[in-house]
Amino acid sequence: MTMSNELPAASGKGRRIILWTLSVLTALAFIAAGGSKLAGAPAMVKIFDKVGVGQWFRYFTGFVELTAGIGLLISRYAFYAALALAVVMIGATITQLTVLAGSPAAPVALLVLNGVIAYLRKPVHLPIAGGDRVRT
Repeated sequence: MTMSNELPAASGKGRRIILWTLSVLTALAFIAAGGSKLAGAPAMVKIFDKVGVGQWFRYFTGFVELTAGIGLLISRYAFYAALALAVVMIGATITQLTVLAGSPAAPVALLVLNGVIAYLRKPVHLPIAGGDRVRT
């Protein structure tokens, strides 16, 4: 066991693979969810009716999810896309708990995934506590 904080040489490549895998899977989930909201899937229309803020908010949420989902796949924008999606998932979690009376498991899981992606994609010029930043 070594006492240094150095990581094995392979960890950089492995970390990039994990980051891209998480990014692609999360992006696909948000592109699908945003697309279904924009397409007016009956389930989405019903959910936003129950929430009571109007269908305009379904379009807005769908647009944010779709564009930020695509943004997760573009290194330059992935940090900001993950932050935007984390905000959406905070709102979704609150809505699940207070209005829809459903399980918040899915939005919380997506919130965590976006938090991990944002942490790993943090721009170099922003200070980061306790670690190196992966540049991909």
